[in-house]
Amino acid sequence: MRSISRHSGFGRVIRHLGPAVALTFALSCGAGLAANAPQQGAQRKTTSSESYIVIDPLYATILDGAKPRGRLIVEMGLDVPDATLRGGVNKALPVLRDAYVRGLLAYASTNVRVTRQPSVDDIANRMQAITDKVMGKAGARVLMAQTAIRVTH
Repeated sequence: MRSISRHSGFGRVIRHLGPAVALTFALSCGAGLAANAPQQGAQRKTTSSESYIVIDPLYATILDGAKPRGRLIVEMGLDVPDATLRGGVNKALPVLRDAYVRGLLAYASTNVRVTRQPSVDDIANRMQAITDKVMGKAGARVLMAQTAIRVTH
């Protein structure tokens, strides 16, 4: 049985290039794939402050009865001056995010309508209460960046 690369154009090119050039070509192809892969540790920072932790945007469906009428979008971050608490917050981010989304879903389904702006103070107070409850103490301050509604028809 013959190998497939023997009949393909790519295989012929590799045979004629020589081992060193072929290795360089293969490594450069791999580097291109790695450059397109998503970076897992990268976070967008809106400030250079060490105490600021970015929370990925939160989304909740706005309902009118049983029909979805829009989406509530909340962007926020946490200011955590205490380094020990900041380490705890970073470890608890998945739990915090889950609690934020659950709280925002409950708020959006009962208190938000597409015909009026949501109360940013209510949302901030809810997110602060969730943060304090999950962390077990105060010290991580919620900072609201943006609140918006996207209406769907």
